[in-house]
Amino acid sequence: MKIAFLEDDANFAEDIVRSLTSAGHEIHHYLTGRDCLKAVSSDQFDLCLLDWEVPDMTGPEVMASLKLKGNIPPVIFLTGRDAEEDIVQVMDAGADDFIVKPPNISVLNARINALHRRANPQKSQPDSINYGHLTVDYVKRKFLINAKTVKLTEKETELALYFFANVDVLLARAHLTKVVWGTTPEIDTRTIDVHVSHLRNKLNLLPQFGWRLISVYHQGYRLEHLV
Repeated sequence: MKIAFLEDDANFAEDIVRSLTSAGHEIHHYLTGRDCLKAVSSDQFDLCLLDWEVPDMTGPEVMASLKLKGNIPPVIFLTGRDAEEDIVQVMDAGADDFIVKPPNISVLNARINALHRRANPQKSQPDSINYGHLTVDYVKRKFLINAKTVKLTEKETELALYFFANVDVLLARAHLTKVVWGTTPEIDTRTIDVHVSHLRNKLNLLPQFGWRLISVYHQGYRLEHLV
């Protein structure tokens, strides 16, 4: 991730730059607000990491100027100021996060990555996947065999979608109970067995069709793709 980092304390900045670079980020460090503003205004950055108190131009002033230009990346303030009114001020002004110095590097990196994911959402899976005779439509929550929709109950649909999102992964019975049936009700193991049996037959999850939906004794279930 390409990050514009505004910080006038060179020694502190060196430690942050080293740590974030080791985490795989491309860090461009600026000692003055004007240099940071000029760089972000003329180049493409994924995120701004701004100090508040910089001699020539404060972090909030840099953010305000960038907002006026209309092309501002997500902003995290990394500052020694920790008063409630300061946090409220910059968050209301458009900052996306606020971290007090000195930061825990692992937490800082996690929050940078989390903010980047929110600003750049990625699909975790395509809208649909075709497996020869079987098509899984994740958007419409449907399963089709030879282009014809297979009739499934709501729980069968949820269970099937979860299996196809975790192909070749052993899923514990307790885990499936929580994810598909909710955490409160205790369901009989036979209930899951019945649903698995229905899916196996309705969706042709059989070796001759390139699939195997198996029960692993005392452990759980696994959908295996054989081709």
